[in-house]
Amino acid sequence: MAKENMSFLVCCANGAGSSLMMKMTMQKTLDKVGIKPGKVHHCALSEGKTAAAQYDVVFCAQNFTNMFKDAEKKGTIVIGLRNIMSQQEMEDKMREKGIIE
Repeated sequence: MAKENMSFLVCCANGAGSSLMMKMTMQKTLDKVGIKPGKVHHCALSEGKTAAAQYDVVFCAQNFTNMFKDAEKKGTIVIGLRNIMSQQEMEDKMREKGIIE
């Protein structure tokens, strides 16, 4: 998978607070591992569920991953997080999914 210009979607229940914090954590993590993202968007789960297949990677809270099964079937990588503020967890999960080495 190309490490540059990947598109990332970050979703939370309402698309305001949690997804914005998760997006900031993701940007710090991407900077740390040297990935320059293409498109980055945060939104509510309702929008994210519809738009997810248009992105390379979707981040959400772990209990929402089942909402993105259709996008996964189309090749989108879905990453569920237990602690949306943990850079280490995000980095570890990105490594598990092959996004970073």
